[in-house]
Amino acid sequence: MAAEAPSAALGAPASQQRTFIADLHLDGVEDRRFARFTECLSAEARWAHEIFILGDLFEAWLGDDDQGELAERACTALRGASTSAKVYFMPGNRDFLCGAGFAQRSGATIIADPFLTDDNLVLGHGDALCTNDEAYQRLRGQVRTPRWQKDILARPLKERRELAGGLRRASDAGKANKAEAIMDVAADAVDGLLKNSKARILIHGHTHRPGVHRTAGNIRYVLGDWMHCGWLLRQTGRVLQLECFSLAAPYAQCAGRRPPLHSGGDR
Repeated sequence: MAAEAPSAALGAPASQQRTFIADLHLDGVEDRRFARFTECLSAEARWAHEIFILGDLFEAWLGDDDQGELAERACTALRGASTSAKVYFMPGNRDFLCGAGFAQRSGATIIADPFLTDDNLVLGHGDALCTNDEAYQRLRGQVRTPRWQKDILARPLKERRELAGGLRRASDAGKANKAEAIMDVAADAVDGLLKNSKARILIHGHTHRPGVHRTAGNIRYVLGDWMHCGWLLRQTGRVLQLECFSLAAPYAQCAGRRPPLHSGGDR
C-alpha cells in the first residue's frame, strides 16, 4: 500500500520526558474516567515535557461550539496542564471534529495523523492502519472531507447529537459482524508507514488491544482504552514503558507504585 508521509517533526531536547494516552472515550463528568483523566493530566504535566493525546479523548466531539459541562471542564483541565507541559492532541475517529476553537479553549496544539517526533517516533491514532476494514475506511474517507464536516457543523447541535448517536449505534452493530482480525491494524500498513517515515517505532491506540509488538527490528506500542483501567506510555530519555493503573482510586494513590506492564527498554 502507499504509505502516507508523517507531518513535520517537533523540535525537542534529546533527553525527553513524554506521556502518551489515547482512547479515554470521555462521555460525562460523573464517570470515574473523567476524574482520573483530570488527576492524571495534572500529575503528568508536572513530570513530562510533553503530553500527547492520540485520539478519542471524547466519546464524541460534536463541534467547537459545544458549551456543555464535559467540554468546558475537559478544556479547563487541558489548559491547566498546558501551563506546565506542552500538550498535543491528535483527533481520533470519535473526536475528529475538534478544530481551532477546541485548540484555543484547551491550550492544546492539534497535530496531524500520522506525526513524526524529533527523535523519530511515529505517532498515530491507529484507525488509518486498519486497512482490512474496507467499509470503515470508506466511511473514514467521507467524514474527514472538509465538505462533509462543513455540512455537519452547519446543523444545530441537537441534530448533531442525534446523528452521532445513530453513527455510534451503527458502528457497534457493524463490529458485531466483523472478524477480530479485520478491526486490527494491517501489518503491511504498519510496515509501509514505518518504512516511509524511516523510523522503527510506532505508537498508536484505537484498537483497544494494549501491548508491545516487535517485528523485524521495529517496535509497535499500542495504548489501551480506559474502560477497565487507565493506560499510558511513558518515555524517559531512550526508554519507553507501557503502564496501566486503577480507575477505582485517585491517581495520586497509583503514582509511584504503578507496575510497568511492558517495557521496550533502551531504544
